[in-house]
Amino acid sequence: MKILHVLDHSLPLQSGYTFRTWAIFKQQQALGWETIQVTSAKHGKAPAEEETLEGFRFYRTLPGGELAGRLSVLNQLAVIRSLERRLAEVIQHERPELLHAHSPALNGVAALRAGRRAGLPVVYECRAFWEDAAVDHGTSSQWGLRYRLSRGLETYVFRRADAITVLCEGLRRDILARGIPPGKVTVIPNGVDVDRFSAGTAHPEPAFAHSLGLGEGPVLGFIGSFYAYEGLSLLLRGMPALLRAEPEVRLLLVGGGPEEERLQALAQELGINRQVLFTGRVSHGEVERYYDLVDVFVYPRLPMRLTELVTPLKPLEAMARGRIVAASNVGGHRELIREGETGFLFSPESPETLAEALLNIIRHRRDWSEMRMAARQFVERERTWARSVSGYRQVYDTVTRGRQDDRKNSAPVTRY
Repeated sequence: MKILHVLDHSLPLQSGYTFRTWAIFKQQQALGWETIQVTSAKHGKAPAEEETLEGFRFYRTLPGGELAGRLSVLNQLAVIRSLERRLAEVIQHERPELLHAHSPALNGVAALRAGRRAGLPVVYECRAFWEDAAVDHGTSSQWGLRYRLSRGLETYVFRRADAITVLCEGLRRDILARGIPPGKVTVIPNGVDVDRFSAGTAHPEPAFAHSLGLGEGPVLGFIGSFYAYEGLSLLLRGMPALLRAEPEVRLLLVGGGPEEERLQALAQELGINRQVLFTGRVSHGEVERYYDLVDVFVYPRLPMRLTELVTPLKPLEAMARGRIVAASNVGGHRELIREGETGFLFSPESPETLAEALLNIIRHRRDWSEMRMAARQFVERERTWARSVSGYRQVYDTVTRGRQDDRKNSAPVTRY
């Protein structure tokens, strides 16, 4: 089977989006499928129109004027048109059997247009509702005009795609509420490479921990992108109360993003900058070392539509690595964590509540070993990439078989 993936952006850019995408490619290759990749102009500049990364071929849609004034409807239409033209070229050259378009809806529209002309089925993968992310980023207001336009465009794609895949049940429920038939929507959850994220050592590398000034700990940690919805400011505001009870606690924040400078300023303002370590972004190949430095990973996502509907990837990696996970009690986390069994859930209502929950976790270390084992077993049983990506087989078989049946039914009848 030859699949043409249609993407917003890809490696070498680093994000949760690109890491999931890369995992899909690698596992589909292991299944014996051939993948070809096209990125939209939103990927930005690239060395050339074609690029090969670790054996995977990427066809780039090099940006023209599409990205000047990102909020303009006309510019978004330009992104669709340039991607549609690029897809037509690649389809003619590569002859794929189907198109698999990934969020956002701009990719879905371009794929539907190119696929219709080429007679190819289109699978659309919704990873999040980007209008909700725009609300958090401050570029849109909830249920405002731009929000409703974005939501309407995605519903348009849902109705016309041959099949839809989503990351989690929260997204599936929202899509079904728009009148989409249940049989059209399949959950392909995030997974983990359990060989790469093997259960970590009970103790971190002493010299590495010492070089970072982490002391005796315990060490709380977060690895990921610093967006407002991640609730890291709530975690920082809870640290003074926690430090009064447990003075040796340290907080390790690995990553970067729009909130990084504000969070650093907040740590300074709260007088905890010596107890909080910002590492900045680290390479994908080095991240496992940082997982082993942390005793308890904290994911304090704030309650909003995006966090209620979408499951994150990073807590799964921490669980696979054999670390304790504490997360806010929002819908996306409840799909991953079984309270008191594979991790802890806390109310994100206030810094004081968060500090109290973390203090309780720290003071019940005797339960950690059993919980680490249960979390690792959950990942091995239900959330490996091999298990998740195998779910595409039925989706792909259904849409390609359906398109073949359509061709047979539309073939002219020869009369003798």
